[in-house]
Amino acid sequence: MLTRSQVLDAALRRLNSDPTTSMADLAAAIGIGRATLNRHFASRDALLREIGERALDHWARSQDETGMVAAGESGDPERIRSCLGELVTWFVENADEFAYALANNRMEAMPELMTRTNLLIDREVEFYACAQRAGVLRSDLPARWIEHTVYGLMIAAREALRRGDVARRDLDALVFSTLLTGTATGDSR
Repeated sequence: MLTRSQVLDAALRRLNSDPTTSMADLAAAIGIGRATLNRHFASRDALLREIGERALDHWARSQDETGMVAAGESGDPERIRSCLGELVTWFVENADEFAYALANNRMEAMPELMTRTNLLIDREVEFYACAQRAGVLRSDLPARWIEHTVYGLMIAAREALRRGDVARRDLDALVFSTLLTGTATGDSR
């Protein structure tokens, strides 16, 4: 018998491949009955809420465990760059979860999730602003644009993995180098 966490993981995998999957099809894809799925999650909204909460828990943990706030406040470029690399690793490891939760418009209809999302975004934007002041990230871009760029890279990471375009082992370095240098050659700037 699958645990709630295993059901949630399987549901997320299925929803990432087909976001419109019905609860009945979701149960079948997971290999459980619809009644079992409904015992875990009374509705699609309850399932999406839990996916969102878990993604936000992981996001908050990524900020805490990498020491993001302290690294930013230090002003030390090496410490900030290292923390940025650790954050990217966290984000890539959780790309499926982050991307689904953050790209699902239904999440915006859940005010408690949006409030928490906005707090996490604000913390991250402040870190990017610190990285700009330390010379790690470009200072000619709004820090919020950098946050949107990271978000876009996570969507790209999820899609690249889903389609088999890149190996997971290469993804941290791809995302980090794209964040720091974009896709231009050295003489294109």
